[in-house]
Amino acid sequence: MLTTLRRIVLEFSQEAELQNALERMVYNVKKAMKTDCCSIYLADYHQQHFLLMASDGLAKTSVGETSIGFSEGLVGLVGQREEPLNIADAQQHQDYMHAPEVEEDDFNAFLGTPIIHQRKVLGILAIQQKESRHYTENDEAFLVTLSAQLASALANAEVKNLLSHQQQKNQGVKQLHGIAGAPGIALSEIIVCQPQADLAAVSLKKSPDSQKQLLRFEQAVEKTRIEFDVLSSQLSEAIDDDSLAIFDVYKQLLEQASLGHEVAAKISKGWRADSALKLVIEHYISQFEAIEDSYFRERASDIRDLGTRLLVNIQQQAKEELELPKEFILLAQDVSASLVAQYQHQGLLGIISLTGSNNSHAAILARSLGLPAIMGVNALVLGQLHQQQAIIDGYSGELFINPDEGLIREYQYLLSQEKALTDKVMEVAQLPCITQDGRAIEVLLNAGLSAGFEHSAKLGALGIGLYRTEIPFMNRNCFPSEQEQTQLYRKVLQVFPKHGVTMRTLDVGGDKSLPYFPINEENPFLGWRGIRITLDHPEIFLVQVRAMLRANQGLNNLEIMLPMISGVEEIDEANRLINQAFFELKAELTKDITTELMSARNEDGHLTLQQAQQKAQAVSAKLVRPKIGIMLEVPSVIFQMEALAKRVDFFSVGSNDLTQYLLAVDRNNSQVANLYDAFHPAVLNALNSIAQQSAKYLTPISLCGELASQPAGAILLLAMGFDKISMNGHNVPRIKWVIRHISFEQAQNILNKTLTLTTAKEVHSYLNEQLEVLGLGGFIRAGF
Repeated sequence: MLTTLRRIVLEFSQEAELQNALERMVYNVKKAMKTDCCSIYLADYHQQHFLLMASDGLAKTSVGETSIGFSEGLVGLVGQREEPLNIADAQQHQDYMHAPEVEEDDFNAFLGTPIIHQRKVLGILAIQQKESRHYTENDEAFLVTLSAQLASALANAEVKNLLSHQQQKNQGVKQLHGIAGAPGIALSEIIVCQPQADLAAVSLKKSPDSQKQLLRFEQAVEKTRIEFDVLSSQLSEAIDDDSLAIFDVYKQLLEQASLGHEVAAKISKGWRADSALKLVIEHYISQFEAIEDSYFRERASDIRDLGTRLLVNIQQQAKEELELPKEFILLAQDVSASLVAQYQHQGLLGIISLTGSNNSHAAILARSLGLPAIMGVNALVLGQLHQQQAIIDGYSGELFINPDEGLIREYQYLLSQEKALTDKVMEVAQLPCITQDGRAIEVLLNAGLSAGFEHSAKLGALGIGLYRTEIPFMNRNCFPSEQEQTQLYRKVLQVFPKHGVTMRTLDVGGDKSLPYFPINEENPFLGWRGIRITLDHPEIFLVQVRAMLRANQGLNNLEIMLPMISGVEEIDEANRLINQAFFELKAELTKDITTELMSARNEDGHLTLQQAQQKAQAVSAKLVRPKIGIMLEVPSVIFQMEALAKRVDFFSVGSNDLTQYLLAVDRNNSQVANLYDAFHPAVLNALNSIAQQSAKYLTPISLCGELASQPAGAILLLAMGFDKISMNGHNVPRIKWVIRHISFEQAQNILNKTLTLTTAKEVHSYLNEQLEVLGLGGFIRAGF
């Protein structure tokens, strides 16, 4: 029967039209189960009924016409109970509903099972037979298994056919759902951008003239590099922050020392330029797609975008210019950062990508540009949407096609509110983040893509609460040298010379493996990562710490943070290595400066060796050992706070990972992502406990994570006693406005009540209610 099951599901999935798929499926089920009738009903939540969509056995005229209310008949009972219903004589059952138009008077036996996808009943699959009997356990097991396998395929098929089916019925189109990639609202016409070249379509061929092929590739590289320079220049007029670094990454990959070298090597072995490019790009894509961490997995999209642009120039295709209206929403299979850059100054109002997540560079750029974006709206057909009117809601991830006048008016009102709110919050961007009764909390920046943080500084960030040093390690084909790291870290530290910059040591391994340092594990989230890998490789750790210390000379605004700490032994070993790096560097500086002074002493020779050494020691004394802190993201640290506080200068909670580990939920797994919620009572109580213990042991505490960037989250963290919160630059003014319009006493009252609630749903409801009471209701949607 397993073979039969697979065949039925495969046929259903491969059918382009939903109605055809349903009709073929009921025919196959009836035949496989040797019964007299098979029917499928789909749920319509707007009308609150199940509609008969296909049947092999019931009257053909009733298909598409007969509906059964959610609380009516045996079909409704299956939906209500969310479990199979096996009845020998259905017509004698108390819930049986007679519908003469379906012509089922001859049927007695009934077996129905719900089709459920992500806790939502999509429909009912039912079989019937003239003979009065209970279906066997094997029959029931087959139907239940088939329904479970059909659920995902049916969910995708419904979305694919949503537009055409609804338009045929002249009904308003209900919203489609994706991933909220960047906050905001856009109402406009959709313009579909199709790829101009397809690497997958390139056939692998060799050429007898390698020099000619190499010249083709080099010319394509140069043309692509110029295109990226133009795009980066255009973008820099609109934004000036670290999201622009993607174009530096693209250009680095084009260099001979990186991807360009690998393509050239393939060409030298006889491959044509396009074939060599295909081999190298697809290899990189497969490497990145195998990484479990969502941020790094999204880099596969960047590599694919780079490869496509190179292929266009290798094939010397003329770029087709889209006919653009004055304002539009861009839709593509995979919206890339370069596509955003290409269209952002031509009337682009929003972005829809059928693939990707909120970690894609397109989403990052969209947030910097203030463009709403929805990612991962899969299972749509591009051609159906070109030039359709749409509304995208970047807060909720909802997409509306051909909205009616009522919906348009509603969103136009929301847009006007949003603009007024944005203008309002910018008034406090440069003011202190302090409550009405004098309680202060520092608002810092999360960064790491490049050193260009001036834009975020203008938004009012007082420093960097989290600088992710692993990004420069990712954009290479080998570990960066001490000198390279020093130059990079120096640029970062110089952006906030009067404020602290917290740099996290290399946080890779397991779920974020480097291309040149691959790690394969069965359970990477609980594996070899963060401090575990750098302590196992002190040669990597020492070089990075030395680079940080060198970069900090004369600035003294560096703080070093250790990731993924789970016990005191790791801190002790890390501190030992940091001290080793510090004293080694201090001795080196003294020796180097002494040698330099002695070689440049005055002609009279008045500068003695002892004097030179004293001057050198005075200079090296300016090398300051920075504060050392740890990230609290592994639940075990909650129970070791006293011992940890004796060993470090500060704590910083990584709320994203802490939430993930506390709730045992992989937030990148769509099957369980809805269970991931930083407002879960367990998470909030853990954070409150951490804050109380930090205060008890007189250790400063900060938080870097999505919770800090949400107005309600910031209020709770303020009340708990967090000293600093860190977020992306876009949210800094919003959070400052919220904090400046509440008293610390009000925040504490809200926290005390919140900590008594037992479900995340209750927490969200209560906090939204309190924001309304405080006159901050406009920030409920803005709390992205």
